[in-house]
Amino acid sequence: MAQAVKMITGKSAGNIHLYSLAMQHTSVAEEGVGGFRESNERLEYLGDAVLGSIVAEFLFKKFPYKDEGFLTDIRSRIVNRDALNNLALKIGLKELVKYDSKRKTALSHKSIYGDAMEAFIGAYYLDKGFKSCRKFIISKLLKRHFDMNEVLDNPTNFKSLVIEWAQKHDKLVRFEIMQKGTKHKSQFSAQVLVDDQEIAQGYGYSKKKAQQDAARKACEALGIE
Repeated sequence: MAQAVKMITGKSAGNIHLYSLAMQHTSVAEEGVGGFRESNERLEYLGDAVLGSIVAEFLFKKFPYKDEGFLTDIRSRIVNRDALNNLALKIGLKELVKYDSKRKTALSHKSIYGDAMEAFIGAYYLDKGFKSCRKFIISKLLKRHFDMNEVLDNPTNFKSLVIEWAQKHDKLVRFEIMQKGTKHKSQFSAQVLVDDQEIAQGYGYSKKKAQQDAARKACEALGIE
């Protein structure tokens, strides 16, 4: 584990237990004091928050003239579950993750590597601090494994995600569009309704952009990744 941490981060581990815990899936968690089962879930929670804030800052500085909707969209393409799964595989976490193959497999639990990726970041943050963790994420992960031009060329279709979610959960979803302003300078607003209940509202200077903005906010409200 110590050698793997150094290969991935470029630094020697200070507290190797943190990284070992980050690779321990809940299916192999052992019961400890007070009946608490120690797994990587708490580190995953921490790593998710740290990663999100660092990526948000990175994009904020990289795209100084882009609005909040654009920045949120690009961040979601970087930190979504599929992207983190792929990132985990690229840096070699597949060989480190421990799980009960009789209860769960990498195929039946597709987020296992992405979860471990976030937990690893949480472990590194606790071990080395925010400044070092920020440098690791930007130089070793973002710049090395994400082609920003490719990320920009592959937009997330939030409307499709909402529709797929609704079909999966047997819900009725509708998008309603309203137009405001003059003929030559108009803005559109869009509402996402699930079973006739408003979930989110978005805005844009075209119907498509308004729908995407509303759908993105609906994904956040409904917990859709």
